[in-house]
Amino acid sequence: MDERSKLLPETWHSNSSPQLGRGKDGDASPILQSQTWGTGEVDREKVFDKEEIELGRISPCRRNAALGLIATLSSTFFLLWVFRIPLPLSSTSSTSTPSSVDAAAESQAISQSLGIGIERSWGALSPYFAVEPYKEPPSGCKITQVNLLQRHGARYPPPRASQRIKTVIAKLQSAGHYRDHRLDFFRNYTSGLGITELMAFGGVEAQRTGQTAYERYKSIMSPDKPPFLRSSSARRVVESAGNWSMGFSLASQQVYNPKISVIIHESKRSNNTLDHKRCPNLGSAAEYVTAWTNVFAPPIANRLNRLAPGANITAVDISNLMAACALDTMHSFALSPICNLFTPKDFADYEYLADVEKYYNTGYGQPLGPVQGVGYINELVARLSGSPVQDNTQTNHTLDSSPVTFPLHQTFYADFSHGNQMIAIYAALGLFKQDKPLDPATRRLAGTKSKSKFKSRRWVASWITSFSTGMVVERLECNRRLEHSRTHKRREGTFVRILVNDALQPLEFCGADVDGLCELGRFVESQGYARRNGDGDFERCIE
Repeated sequence: MDERSKLLPETWHSNSSPQLGRGKDGDASPILQSQTWGTGEVDREKVFDKEEIELGRISPCRRNAALGLIATLSSTFFLLWVFRIPLPLSSTSSTSTPSSVDAAAESQAISQSLGIGIERSWGALSPYFAVEPYKEPPSGCKITQVNLLQRHGARYPPPRASQRIKTVIAKLQSAGHYRDHRLDFFRNYTSGLGITELMAFGGVEAQRTGQTAYERYKSIMSPDKPPFLRSSSARRVVESAGNWSMGFSLASQQVYNPKISVIIHESKRSNNTLDHKRCPNLGSAAEYVTAWTNVFAPPIANRLNRLAPGANITAVDISNLMAACALDTMHSFALSPICNLFTPKDFADYEYLADVEKYYNTGYGQPLGPVQGVGYINELVARLSGSPVQDNTQTNHTLDSSPVTFPLHQTFYADFSHGNQMIAIYAALGLFKQDKPLDPATRRLAGTKSKSKFKSRRWVASWITSFSTGMVVERLECNRRLEHSRTHKRREGTFVRILVNDALQPLEFCGADVDGLCELGRFVESQGYARRNGDGDFERCIE
């Protein structure tokens, strides 16, 4: 049984697979097929484009959720022991759920167990943590709608990255002798990392975020409008959505059993607002990644070569070895001995490598990066305003025109996606914008003469695209007196606020107040780039 099977309930790992279909006359029109997918006996309208989607051994959950609880608890006891995290809620519990424990406190517990909090310097490979404690809406405001966009949980490296990790480990193991006891473990070390798929750790992350979502937003739930879930079709994303659903169900003591209503196919030819493959002319961040690697990595490589004569470690090897530290830690639920080879400064420099890569891959530093997020923003605007989607970029018009696959007037939407796509959405929205671009040659903003402004950077990969990162857009109805107002002026109407990993965003682009609230109308107006379909950038993607 693989690692994920230790986490996920038995019913998520049967040999049956979903039925796959093709559109009429072989076109890309979706086929709607009713199938159970989630935590209870509920129907699912599953959507596939004409190309078949390989979803592996994922199957419907048809058994009693108690089986899921038993499987979850058996694997989570080890998580409790190593990271001192409270157990998920039992479906038979009569007390309040432990998931109500502040997420920031949980993150602190993980940091303490790792020693120096280095897991927050792993960039996009960081495990989920709350950047700030969640702030309740101000008095006089009531949440009426929630839009969650969440990255999949911790996963194993893709094939090429996996091979690079194996290569650098083999180099260190080939050394004739070691001059530092911290390297001795390599004599008998075998990597247990898999390829691409969701880790057990990632499943736990997703479940806990589902539990937190229920506890935080249960007041807006109703049996006739449960959360509406969509997922991009990559297996790790679908499994993350399923684990989130299970966490939500357990936290509600099975009152709510969310289903994945839509799975959107991933390919270079498929319109998918939860994936970024629809831009064949997208540039690369390789030049910028290489530039920073050549600055920070050579001293580390030289140090390791002195400690392991004959290993011939290169600067390029360093980022792969540091990735192995992060992934091996989450795979084994304990700090990897590989991590002991690096200093806090090494990890700070590695974090900046991730910052640069995301910034120049699909972020502000990539001319065709932000346009990847336009379709999702136009869907978001439609949900917030309760109006049909207006978009000519990545949206699937067939799906978004149907009340079955894109219902309006829901109270809770949850979409499951990838880190690179979330970065594009941030950039299209206007979040985490820097006054100047990141300098790939020095750890500072381009054009500045000192590193002082580095401390005030908003663009930090571990803060905005860790595993299980969540962006939440809350719609609120307010009728309140403005604080610090001598005239006792009241603010009434519909507002929006955005949180990323629980950190409230300032939303300067739409004139948000001190509570992070932006009038819905002004928010919609601020999204001119998306409403104009990317000002021609989408056409440049595919021309």
